[in-house]
Amino acid sequence: MAAIRNADDMTQDARDEFAQTARAHLIQPWPVAGEIGAEARGGIVSGDGIYVTDIEGRRLIDGPAGMWCTNVGHGCEPIARTLYEQAMALSYNSPWYTASEPSVRLSQRLAAHAPGDLNHVFYTTGGSSAVETALRFMQFTNNVLGRPDKKMIVARQGGYHGSTYLSASLNGRPRDHDWMDSAGELVIKVACPNPFRRPAGLSVEAFCDQLVEEFRGAIETHGADRIGAFVAEPIMASGGVIVPPDGYLARMRALCAQHDILFIADEVVTAFGRLGHVFASKDVFGIEPDIITFAKGVTSGYFPLGGAMISSRLLERLRQSNHSEAMFAHGLTYSSHPIGCAVAQTNLDLLEGGLLAQTRVNAPYFQAQLKTLEDLPLVGEVRGLGLMACVECVADRQSNNPLALDLEVGKRIDAHCQQLGLLVRPLIHMCVMSPPLSISRPQIDDLVAILRQGIALTQDELVREGLWKG
Repeated sequence: MAAIRNADDMTQDARDEFAQTARAHLIQPWPVAGEIGAEARGGIVSGDGIYVTDIEGRRLIDGPAGMWCTNVGHGCEPIARTLYEQAMALSYNSPWYTASEPSVRLSQRLAAHAPGDLNHVFYTTGGSSAVETALRFMQFTNNVLGRPDKKMIVARQGGYHGSTYLSASLNGRPRDHDWMDSAGELVIKVACPNPFRRPAGLSVEAFCDQLVEEFRGAIETHGADRIGAFVAEPIMASGGVIVPPDGYLARMRALCAQHDILFIADEVVTAFGRLGHVFASKDVFGIEPDIITFAKGVTSGYFPLGGAMISSRLLERLRQSNHSEAMFAHGLTYSSHPIGCAVAQTNLDLLEGGLLAQTRVNAPYFQAQLKTLEDLPLVGEVRGLGLMACVECVADRQSNNPLALDLEVGKRIDAHCQQLGLLVRPLIHMCVMSPPLSISRPQIDDLVAILRQGIALTQDELVREGLWKG
């Protein structure tokens, strides 16, 4: 099959061949058993700014920015030049024996942006490996400090932290574990901090108190001497863009500090501009974690790169231990990849050069325009922060019950929106929006107008099929 550069050049025979080849050879993420290795998903041919063009030739607003990651947009020439120039200068070096100039320079820049004393970075290939690194670092630290039982990890229902064995074990969505093994014996799950789903009659403030007390109770029940880390996304992304109650993260951080439990902020989605800052932990939520994990927006998806920012205090504690010979036997072939680190620096140039400021200016408008969708009967809540938002559909607003709906309602909305010119991230009964940071206000208007029409068409469809009374 010849390389596809332009959808306009594709005949129907070429599109058919694309689908047939995918079904014959490609296994894509998160397949179901009945289709694994035999499915063809929608083809994307090219991208430009906030738009992508699919194999049918339709120009679509990239509502999810790929997978929360294409922050500077598609077809960015400065990043494309960096990819080429760094590949020609140094395409790879082994991080076991050497260091590259891009990795050293990027480390310095990231430390300048990170809160508190998070002055050191361990590079990985993405978000899952970044979270895995943070967890293995916690385990290593407690082994070196003579605390081999302090290994349990507290995570939240509804959270998502990755697809590697340890990181996936933290995931708090039931379908993530229905058919997959995990290290569940290491994980303590506490409640999702979702104000929309709080118990009836409970104020948001009282709900926050309840969440904090639940964590305090988990520490008392399991013992602080057995809990090594608390891992939290500042905003739960794949869980439905859950913005926690005010003060929640700061209070959870205080409990961690009190009991020598590492607070790991999973900023794989919220970092690098999604909330208008390079890191959101302190600038948005007022906390200084022990570790911050990142990926996605660090290169705007142009090259696989992730990492963990680690506190100087933690490293100094290791250096002063009685086991100077203890080895952190963890690393990846592509750790500190010179091309990825060079791309990340150009990406930072663009963020610092105006995109962060533009995001902070446009975010309130983005949230306000999406909030207007709450006048649609199918919409229970629109929530978000920065340039990330979720539209949650419900069967009725009295119970806020999604279960009486067709649970594929998000996919229905996405299908209608694609016909109208918008890609949506469907999550069961929810639709997520996290467009490139370069989106303009007129483009936000276009996005919201298409999404409104897609939801309205879905409403009509559900009524016709007898799945919803409206």
